[in-house]
Amino acid sequence: MKRNKMQLKGQLRMYMRWPLIMTLLLIGMDVWMYMVDKKAGLLMSVIIIIYVGIAFSLYFYNRSLILADLIQFSIQYKGIENRLLKELAIPYAIALEDGRILWKNDCFLNLTEGQRKERYLNRMIPELHPGVFPKNDVDHVELEVTYRERSYQAELRKVSLEGFSEKEELLQIPEEQEYFVAVSLRDVTELNAYIRENEDQRMIAGLIYIDNYDEVMESVEEVRQSLLVALIDRKINKYIGDVDGIVKKLEKDKYFIVLRKDAYKKLKEDKFSLLEEVKQVNIGNSRSATLSIGLGLNTATYALSYQYARVAIDLALARGGDQAVIKDCNGITYFGGKKEQTAKNTRVKARVKAEALREFIVTRDKVIVMGHKIADPDSFGACMGIYRAAVSLEKKAHIVINEVTGSVRPLYDEILESPAYEDDIFITSEQALDYVDDNAMVIVVDTNKPQMTECPELLKKSKMIAVLDHHRQSSNIIENAVLSYVEPYSSSTCEMIAEVLQYMVDDIKFPALEAECMYAGIMIDTRNFMNRTGVRTFEAAAFLRRCGADITRVRKMFRDDMASYQAKAEAVRNAEVYRKEYAIAVCPSDIDSPTVLAAQAANELLDISGIKASFVLTEYENKIYMSARSIDEVNVQIIAEKLGGGGHINSAGAQFDHTNMHEAVSALKETIDKMIEEGDI
Repeated sequence: MKRNKMQLKGQLRMYMRWPLIMTLLLIGMDVWMYMVDKKAGLLMSVIIIIYVGIAFSLYFYNRSLILADLIQFSIQYKGIENRLLKELAIPYAIALEDGRILWKNDCFLNLTEGQRKERYLNRMIPELHPGVFPKNDVDHVELEVTYRERSYQAELRKVSLEGFSEKEELLQIPEEQEYFVAVSLRDVTELNAYIRENEDQRMIAGLIYIDNYDEVMESVEEVRQSLLVALIDRKINKYIGDVDGIVKKLEKDKYFIVLRKDAYKKLKEDKFSLLEEVKQVNIGNSRSATLSIGLGLNTATYALSYQYARVAIDLALARGGDQAVIKDCNGITYFGGKKEQTAKNTRVKARVKAEALREFIVTRDKVIVMGHKIADPDSFGACMGIYRAAVSLEKKAHIVINEVTGSVRPLYDEILESPAYEDDIFITSEQALDYVDDNAMVIVVDTNKPQMTECPELLKKSKMIAVLDHHRQSSNIIENAVLSYVEPYSSSTCEMIAEVLQYMVDDIKFPALEAECMYAGIMIDTRNFMNRTGVRTFEAAAFLRRCGADITRVRKMFRDDMASYQAKAEAVRNAEVYRKEYAIAVCPSDIDSPTVLAAQAANELLDISGIKASFVLTEYENKIYMSARSIDEVNVQIIAEKLGGGGHINSAGAQFDHTNMHEAVSALKETIDKMIEEGDI
């Protein structure tokens, strides 16, 4: 009875029924033959009966034999399948959810020779621990692992065993873990080697500029100028030639270079020593030549690589030169830039920028000026300078300021009380968003980072933006500006504005109060003209003095009260000298404008003998702010950049988005340690 219940199905069942189908066709043909000729039809009927008898006899007789052969074939096929899997040329294994190996094929056994008795996968290959196994809705996971100095692409695939425990008597698996993990390994060592070799052979474009070509040529005798240029050319050609690169001189101070990516790795290892080698070229020139290098990496086309190089060289120049900037698809990397760029004596650039800014302002009905958050005297004074320029050009002007700090409160209050100014000269971010329209121009001063401005949303709504700043640019800049005037060698933004104003409006009438605002900005940023001052700094100060700035009154405005002075003294008293050269202190935050006092305390710490750089941290509005200062031995700007900030070589800052002072100090120390080990400072 059991054998009678066994049925064929699928294509084989259809194939076995072909005799029945043929019988029906033959019967139909026999009927037609009866209609044509009865004798022929009778003969055909006899033949059909014989055919049917033979067909059905064979079908019922061979059916059991066919079923037996099918069962035998299934058994043999299963054995062949298992043997093929066992002898598969790819290492293959089956593991449980906890990483315990149940079965390995021969290739996997050969691969793990010496560890054949090891029962857990992660003990052989640590990367393949249960934590990376596919879980929940993930069917498979792929990752690259290393085993015995070779690389393998591992695929971990979940094999469902739903209902396994109900059928299996020897092994009980919990329902939530009813699956095996099939592990296969593919050797990709050679493939990775070819990929790396192909990547290293990619050509990248670069640009090299001599930052101060004119100044260097003027500092040497005319008969030696050609020799100086030849020595610089030789340094550049030899440096690039040593890594099998090509150099093409485009202009007297510009070079185009092409090199392979593996050559860039060599340049990266020696941190672009060409920057220092060129500085050492001296044949009597009083000023050393400095270079800016821009490279474009990891691009799909050579044209895009060149565009990246152009962006990199522009950024290097905007940051003051004397550095290498590498731009790729993942971001921007900086090398060098440890020394302060010497200011240029020429004011041509200031005049050109002033004329361009004037043309933009006259095409708009109103001007909205804003500086950075937590405004300091330099930011506030620069805003007042642009305000005066806009008013002189008969344009409506507003200054965006959300929070008035103690350092600018005296000047701010005096302007509000003066009848010479309109009531809406100062507006908040919310008001600014209502004021801005297609006929408004936004001018940003003393910062070039959009997130640092008083109202970042204003930059998105405005169609015309100008930026004037003296801080070094980073990769995060205001990108849609129609005019960008960034001079890292300038002492302050107020110095830049003072120069620009002299070219924007003829015989500009500058009120004494506004002159004092700008003079205060220069004085604070230069520490009473002791830090980062040049010829143009004193010329700008002289211009403001002629406009009526009262030095004595400015000095009185910026005197500390007793509580602030005691807080600053407390920070200096408890300062820690880290690595015998770096002063780290914490400024009390229970006073007005703690960030300003932190900057002042950092300046005070520099007066201690042996201190190369000072860092003062303080808590303000649920964040920790850091002020970093140095004289000339350490570039605190690159330290601040590592912590997410920026600034100048000897004056920088950063902020931490938390209030854990211990973590902030630890992060600062770790950054200093790492940069010392890598030779960056």
